[in-house]
Amino acid sequence: MKDNYLVYSTESGRVEPDAPVRAKPSGDGIIRIRRETKGRKGKGVTTVSGMLMEDEQIKQLCADLKKLCGTGGTVKDQVIEIQGDNRDKIKAILEKKGLQVKLAGG
Repeated sequence: MKDNYLVYSTESGRVEPDAPVRAKPSGDGIIRIRRETKGRKGKGVTTVSGMLMEDEQIKQLCADLKKLCGTGGTVKDQVIEIQGDNRDKIKAILEKKGLQVKLAGG
């Protein structure tokens, strides 16, 4: 005889739990570009924040910016970080795409 028993439960089963609802990015729609060195041992990066886009769109934009600036970069918490001081290049690229851009202090 097999030790295989059918067990019934009302708590869980094959029913998939509800997918977590993603919060929409908040902000005023103005993309802010700044240069930061804090916490990077003096190495400067250009950060791009305030994009009202989905995560995949932000990753694609980061890839485009890295390619056009010829440097490395990453996305952290919906903020694009591009190595080096590329504020002017990034501003020109984003304005060409029709986005509202503002150079912030830093």
